[in-house]
Amino acid sequence: MSAEATNPATPGPMTPGAQRRRGRPRIDLRRLGRAALLGPTARDRLPDAIGHVVEAHRAHHPDADLDPLRRAYVLAESSHRGQMRKSGEPYITHPLAVTLILAELGAETTTLTASLLHDTVEDTEVTLDQVREEFGEEVRYLVDGVTKLEKVDYGAAAEPETFRKMLVATGSDVRVMSIKLADRLHNMRTLGVMRPEKQARIAKVTRDVLIPLAERLGVQALKTELEDLVFAILHPEEYAHTRELILNNASRADDPLAEIAEEVRVVLREAGLQAEVLIRPRHFVSVHRVSRKRGELRGSDFGRVLVLVNEDADCYGVLGELHTCLTPVVSEFKDFIAVPKFNLYQSLHTAVARTDGQVAEVLIRTHQMHNVAEAGVIALGNPYAPPSEEQTDGAGAGSVDGERADPTRPGWLSRLLDWQEAAPDPDTFWSTLREDLAQDREITVYRPDGGTLGLPAGASCVDAAYAQYGEDAHACIGARVNGRLVRLSTVLSDGDTVQLLMGQDPTSEPSREWLEHAHTPVARIAITRWLAAHPSPATQPEAPAATPRPSADAPAARPAAVDVVVDQPGATVRLAGCCTPVPPDDVTGFAVRGGVVTVHRVACSAVARMKGLGRTEVGVRWGDTAGCRVTLFVESFGRPHLLADLTEAIALEGVDIVSATVEPPSQQRVRHTYTLQLPDAAHLPALMRAMRNVPGVFDVGRAQHQTTTT
Repeated sequence: MSAEATNPATPGPMTPGAQRRRGRPRIDLRRLGRAALLGPTARDRLPDAIGHVVEAHRAHHPDADLDPLRRAYVLAESSHRGQMRKSGEPYITHPLAVTLILAELGAETTTLTASLLHDTVEDTEVTLDQVREEFGEEVRYLVDGVTKLEKVDYGAAAEPETFRKMLVATGSDVRVMSIKLADRLHNMRTLGVMRPEKQARIAKVTRDVLIPLAERLGVQALKTELEDLVFAILHPEEYAHTRELILNNASRADDPLAEIAEEVRVVLREAGLQAEVLIRPRHFVSVHRVSRKRGELRGSDFGRVLVLVNEDADCYGVLGELHTCLTPVVSEFKDFIAVPKFNLYQSLHTAVARTDGQVAEVLIRTHQMHNVAEAGVIALGNPYAPPSEEQTDGAGAGSVDGERADPTRPGWLSRLLDWQEAAPDPDTFWSTLREDLAQDREITVYRPDGGTLGLPAGASCVDAAYAQYGEDAHACIGARVNGRLVRLSTVLSDGDTVQLLMGQDPTSEPSREWLEHAHTPVARIAITRWLAAHPSPATQPEAPAATPRPSADAPAARPAAVDVVVDQPGATVRLAGCCTPVPPDDVTGFAVRGGVVTVHRVACSAVARMKGLGRTEVGVRWGDTAGCRVTLFVESFGRPHLLADLTEAIALEGVDIVSATVEPPSQQRVRHTYTLQLPDAAHLPALMRAMRNVPGVFDVGRAQHQTTTT
């Protein structure tokens, strides 16, 4: 990533991320441009202008066939000859720089070939058919994927429709977005030649769309530099302040981060663990975030200690030694090896503290994990190539049951491709895309069948329903999360198991309330579109008018058929309304005012409260009469004919309904309260089972009212 980084918007000699670059010096793209003007060389040798690209490519792919690169450069240089960039450089310097960025990240030959040609169809007379004839269908597809749509054809919609086209192409081949990200990085590096207002517009699109995409594809090397370049343009004063902080820290006599890194080396060396310990300076935006969070920065805040090992098991060995020999900050520990991030990132995160208050963050990973952390999907090479024998025999990205296992099609990309089809116009697509990409964390929830759903953090059961069923989710009537019935508005957590309950009624409809709990575009667009087609939807079946619920402290009606024997002659018996005891419940009694004994279930919460108040406990027991009156509550999902089905189930059990209350529905959930006269108390469990078996009913229980002590 050492292509020219001249950007007049970036003050001073220290460009963003410059402290991180080591090894190969910066390439003089102006020199490369002059070399390109010499024209194509003989067919049997590589042009001098792409020597740096070849060197970087061979470092990752020593056996790569370089002939496609030679032919692609020859076509690109001859096609762009005479074209100049706004900076005054020959245009060929741009595709060269983009290709060098990708080569240094480890991109394979097909990606580099398409990168050299990525502007030819857009800006020269070269056609896609020519690209296919000379380089094959894969290269043609990649070039087409990054080719902009013409403003003359699309007008103001050209930019959003270009991104839509590019994202759809990325859904089939993620290398399209790799080229676009490298293209934007080089353009941002040289953005200073443009007017300030155009710089700001491009920087905002980069911030809202390209940087989140780089994060989701795991290409941290591109993401961090893009962040710094955007920071310099959109927040020049804060950027200058951060730059000053970094320069001041670099000039200090002591370096606590280097001292901690040396302590780590000593600990690992004495433990016999082979590891490379490096200091990884924070980029500008990271330093700015830490300074806003902590105020005054410590020397150890300007970077992290990076420990690289060979095997996964060594990561945990290093962690154990550091936590044993140094002082760990336990709250900072995170295991992204056992549970990788949604963008392929794997690493152990911890922190160690010194007695002087310096705290250093430590990242522990293998060399392979580090390559993926830097280059993300680019480090996968060509994920669409047939698996090698090693991959087929081992744990590589081979096929499963005859289908290609594609690690580059994560949940967020599938969701994006789903909802973009439903976006009614370019403006809606553009605003929704930015909003969707603003979700900075991904969670995974599990279906009962073992499948998974990838959702953004903050997603609810409504989002899960539309992610799994699309527009069929209009018929969703509820959900179980980790086995418990919950409202559709329930926010999900990473690792939850979600069972979505679907209604069988074809007239089922989404509720307007769902929009308040829908966080994903696919859910919001589907619900909004349905509501627009049904301006006055009846989101719930009409419920009977609610009858007033009895006051919690009102005397409960004594079931006439129930006989209660009280160890207090002449006392009046009252069954407590808070726990509605019936035979054969274990009961106890308390003497209250007026010679009344209230009878409670032993398990009732009011019993402990009455004892605490010093109420006199009275022995009570059930008499011989079996009949009883009981109050039950029913929780159900709203659906037509539910009340009729419930009352029929009660009648079939031979039970009389004394009174019934149905509360107004909320989020398609309805609460019913029934006071019932049973001919035999022993029949209560069978009655409750019959009520639970009514479709739409998810809970039946004994009423537990709050009561005051009298």
